[in-house]
Amino acid sequence: MSKNVHMEHIEDMIFNEGVDGARDAINSLRNLRDMLSGKSKSAVNTTVKWDGAPAIFAGIDPADGKFFVAKKGLFNVNPQMFKSVSEIKKDAKLNAELKKKFSIAFTEFSKLGIKSGVYQGDLMFTKGDVASEKIDEEKYFTFGPNTIVYAVPVKSKLGSQISRARIGIVWHTTYTGKTIASMKGSFGKNISRKFKSISSVWMQDATYKDITGNATFNAKETAKVTALLSEAGKIFKSVPGDLLRVIADNKELKEKIKTHNNTYVRADVPFPDVDTHVRGLYNYVTDWYDSKIATLKTPKGQEKWKEEKKVVLKKLFTDSASLKNVYKLMNKLIEAKSMIIDKMNNASEIGTFLRTRNGFKATTPEGFVAIDKLTGGAVKLVDRLEFSRANFSTDVIKGWEK
Repeated sequence: MSKNVHMEHIEDMIFNEGVDGARDAINSLRNLRDMLSGKSKSAVNTTVKWDGAPAIFAGIDPADGKFFVAKKGLFNVNPQMFKSVSEIKKDAKLNAELKKKFSIAFTEFSKLGIKSGVYQGDLMFTKGDVASEKIDEEKYFTFGPNTIVYAVPVKSKLGSQISRARIGIVWHTTYTGKTIASMKGSFGKNISRKFKSISSVWMQDATYKDITGNATFNAKETAKVTALLSEAGKIFKSVPGDLLRVIADNKELKEKIKTHNNTYVRADVPFPDVDTHVRGLYNYVTDWYDSKIATLKTPKGQEKWKEEKKVVLKKLFTDSASLKNVYKLMNKLIEAKSMIIDKMNNASEIGTFLRTRNGFKATTPEGFVAIDKLTGGAVKLVDRLEFSRANFSTDVIKGWEK
């Protein structure tokens, strides 16, 4: 992989990459099933998606050998990085809170003994962000920069580590290269082991670990996931490759399909049966083109979009039975993914909650990332309804809300 850019949901590989994407999605889920069934030779690495903010980089600039911290502007045409606390304080684009956080990051991360490379992580807290709160009559240290609140028992080894730290971060990506612009990234490389261990920095790797010993499929669960993936394979074979290629090769079309899917997620409702889903997509695409055509003032412009609408509808809906099978395939992948996520959620020793207007509510982690060991390609496994429900709910108090 190159830079760590936006990752797609595993079920969306069908639309993004067509035949190859569908095949890779099934194989990735098979590999995750194998991992959770105790087969050590899985072809995927897995990391945990932590709900941290902001994204932060730390490393050595190959151009001058100096240590720096940076935000996402690091990979701009003109890289934006901070090589001193004074540079951070002078940056007009950072608000007071971010200046404080980046100053602490620079001071503390410079003590980690980084000799080369660049490392990316999600900032979880700086001093002052960690609170001591009671949840179900037990005292926890809590922190939550975004939607999810992480909770660690005060009377635990982990709680003791967090209470002493000035900053907390979860590292997930390593970059190497002779220049910042040419750097290539790789996920899940046990980053924290490369650094000095100091009490003022609490750091974790995003690498998935079954800390509790409870995240393993039994024979019955393995058989169920296997059956789902077998059904997915059969459906995949019934879908014409040309249809998947039409979708994958048309940027506008696949974006319309994914955006239509997101209308259900944002409305907090499960995907409907495939007949309703296909009818809904037809109406969604038709309405989008009609709205676009209505904004155009010249007959020539309108004709162009009318013709495109006609071509797209023909390509997508002439064989509606095959399109329904595409959604059946997607649903099987989601079902298998959900079983895998549910099992992996049992692995963490850190509690996850939502802070609502009526107190704390238990929730699951944001999700996981599956990384192909051969290609380095990464896709996310997220319970879209659960996380979207929390993200868009006005009842859930987010970390940035005061």
